[in-house]
Amino acid sequence: MIAAALVVLFVALMLAGVPIAVALGIGGLAAIAMENASSPWLGLLAAPQNAHASVAKYPLLALPMFVLVGSIFDRSGVARRLVTFAEACVGHAPGMLPMVAILVAMLMGGISGSGPATAAAVGGVMISAMAKAGYPAAFAASVVGASAATDILIPPSIAFIVYSVNVPGASVPALFAAGMVPGLLAGFALIVPAVAISRRRRFGESERNRPRPPFWRSLGAASWGLAAPVLILGGMRVGWFTPTEAAVVAVAYGLFIGIAVHRTIGWRDLYPIFREATEISAVIMTVLALAGVFAYAVNTLGVADPLVAWVRGLGLGSIGTLIGLFVVMTVLGMVLDGVSIFLVFLPLLYPLMVAFAWDPVWFGVLLTMKIAIGQFTPPMAVNLMVACRLARVRMEETLPWVGWLIVSFVAATLAVLLLPELALWLPRRLGY
Repeated sequence: MIAAALVVLFVALMLAGVPIAVALGIGGLAAIAMENASSPWLGLLAAPQNAHASVAKYPLLALPMFVLVGSIFDRSGVARRLVTFAEACVGHAPGMLPMVAILVAMLMGGISGSGPATAAAVGGVMISAMAKAGYPAAFAASVVGASAATDILIPPSIAFIVYSVNVPGASVPALFAAGMVPGLLAGFALIVPAVAISRRRRFGESERNRPRPPFWRSLGAASWGLAAPVLILGGMRVGWFTPTEAAVVAVAYGLFIGIAVHRTIGWRDLYPIFREATEISAVIMTVLALAGVFAYAVNTLGVADPLVAWVRGLGLGSIGTLIGLFVVMTVLGMVLDGVSIFLVFLPLLYPLMVAFAWDPVWFGVLLTMKIAIGQFTPPMAVNLMVACRLARVRMEETLPWVGWLIVSFVAATLAVLLLPELALWLPRRLGY
């Protein structure tokens, strides 16, 4: 009865438009008070302790740093130089500009780990370039929104950090390594329909005769940005620093590029950069803290146990259950960001993972891919929303184009579902 009230209250608050953090906190507090009806105030004393425990975790120190990295590189001019270099590599034939957008988004994913930040950085450069070349604005927004979804897979990933602190047996380095191959697979899967549609519809024909940028000059200009993922991931691999320390190194490196190398960031720009990163980090940390109260209520009430028993009683087996979760997580990804989904549903999904003996690292990558699909699936796709705002088009105008990109990303996700080694090979190779 109390468990049902917890779920109903949380869903009702969400439907009423209450922020996710507040809905989590109120739902958890109400359930704790109902469970300790004889002395509700005494039971509520557990709430502050669990809220503090949820954020007082060493790996979470990396989270605000990587958020800050995204803000710094968004303003440093790195995206523009990466685009020029990518154009020098692939040329200007029909379909090449969408390929450039996807490749640059994947590279930016190796720097910031935030989908909306990458959609803003890449979209600010590529959407206008594609419009000048004759690509429809809605198509350009679809490509940018979909390509930015790879960023929560390609390390460093904020979603992986949140997942690691909530699931035993899934370390941050292992998740970062496991996300690399699926992230690249998803990115290349998006290139196929983007290029095919462009060539079939003859988008970008006017660009065919435009000369390529000089390769070596563009490589030199982009080299500082290209070195960022190597520094972050390579430094962790050789043991120079931990993932948390890598985030601080990335911030220092990004500030050095923006202030001393490209000179696109002045001292006056630092305040808005730090303020934006602080606001985003504060929101995430608040959600984390109140999600801890919600998770405590779920565990105390034993909500997960009957749910696991019910799912296993359906007789779907491991693959059938994963496909069912695929549908549910994709729908949730349309209306919630990845961090919120992890915080709300991991207390319920973790017992299910244990019951089916799923590898926690592989399961984390799979869940993240499912959530990534929702980030560019209308009607509430956060990445697509950013891209549509930059392209000045309504989201419904993207439907004829974004559907093909969704199908390709789904195919990549199913490949990881059926072939776990796509995610687990690299972590095992690296000894994680």
